[in-house]
Amino acid sequence: MTVLKETIKEQAADQASELVGLRRHLHAHPELSFKEVNTASFVAEKLRSFGLEPISIADTGIVAYIHGKNPGLKTLALRADMDALPIQETNDVPYKSTNSGVMHACGHDVHTASLLGTASILQKVRGSFEGTVKLIFQPGEEKLPGGASIMIKEGVLQNPEVHKIIGQHVMPLIESGKVGFRQGMYMASSDEIYITVKGKGGHGAMPNLNVDPVLIASHIVVALQQVVSRNADPKTPSVLSFGKVTAEGATNIIPDMVKLEGTFRTMDEKWRAHARELILKIANGTAEAMGGSCEIKILRGYPYLMNNPELTSRTRRQAEDYLGKENVLDLDIWMAAEDFAYYSEKVDGCFYRLGVRNEAKGIKSPVHTSTFDIDEDALEVGAGLMAWLAVNELNQGN
Repeated sequence: MTVLKETIKEQAADQASELVGLRRHLHAHPELSFKEVNTASFVAEKLRSFGLEPISIADTGIVAYIHGKNPGLKTLALRADMDALPIQETNDVPYKSTNSGVMHACGHDVHTASLLGTASILQKVRGSFEGTVKLIFQPGEEKLPGGASIMIKEGVLQNPEVHKIIGQHVMPLIESGKVGFRQGMYMASSDEIYITVKGKGGHGAMPNLNVDPVLIASHIVVALQQVVSRNADPKTPSVLSFGKVTAEGATNIIPDMVKLEGTFRTMDEKWRAHARELILKIANGTAEAMGGSCEIKILRGYPYLMNNPELTSRTRRQAEDYLGKENVLDLDIWMAAEDFAYYSEKVDGCFYRLGVRNEAKGIKSPVHTSTFDIDEDALEVGAGLMAWLAVNELNQGN
């Protein structure tokens, strides 16, 4: 395997400049969730150039297969997401987004370019591994119901049956050249909360004649904090936050209604269901006690992400072998959500982080910001490491 490892490293290095070109093209031409038409066409064209046969799925998703020895023995899936975010990019770079108000601010251009590089490598070394690699280029990770859930419904984990799945995601907190792993619970579930508080508007100078929805909404936000602080098991990670309050009154006008939007996140499905019941009960009770009413809609988002301990332990060891132990880090739990969790609910999964930070180059902005960018040296690591992990996992036990 030492020779194979060096071969993979050499191939990753040889295509480094091409990977940068792929990523820059994708970055300059971002498309929003479930609208990745041109992105999917670009990916399909590249896969054909490698001698693969891309298959369309879930409208803008792409699947392709790389068959090794004994292709029916087992199937390992490798996943990348392709969608961008509704953010106006402010970076002054040659590959700046050309689509106004749309930006690859979460690194999905990196994931896609890296997996294309992985595909190129695996196609060249397909005689060195057992089974089949299923390449999954997924739409709509950033928007409910999540492209992964749709891909699964359309059979992406079947025909042939996927036994394991691996995915990677950029992490601007980690230096380029390093990666991070965590076994077990890693990322949170995510539910969206929409509350419309109804009262009776009127002149701000005569509050006694009104039912003030602004005051009611304020009490609801405060009261709902006890959902976590006084009901959650302290050992269970939980977050309840409201990020948007809309009260279209004025300095002297009390409006008829106020809208609240927030999110609830945790890592326990039983507690998640109970928390939803508490949110409904507390919000309705608070509004009624103050003379108003409210309508509540809670959209069920992604499940929490569980990294299979055995698979993650193996991939971590192989990452240490490929990059050196000093370049493989332990991750803490992360309260953001990721629809890769739908895959890891169905099959053993490992979702790890690819470092892209380089302060010397001024690259340190978080994801989901208008200044997010990456150290493009990370692309070589992203493509080569995933190829190495795939080969080793497919040859496991053989």
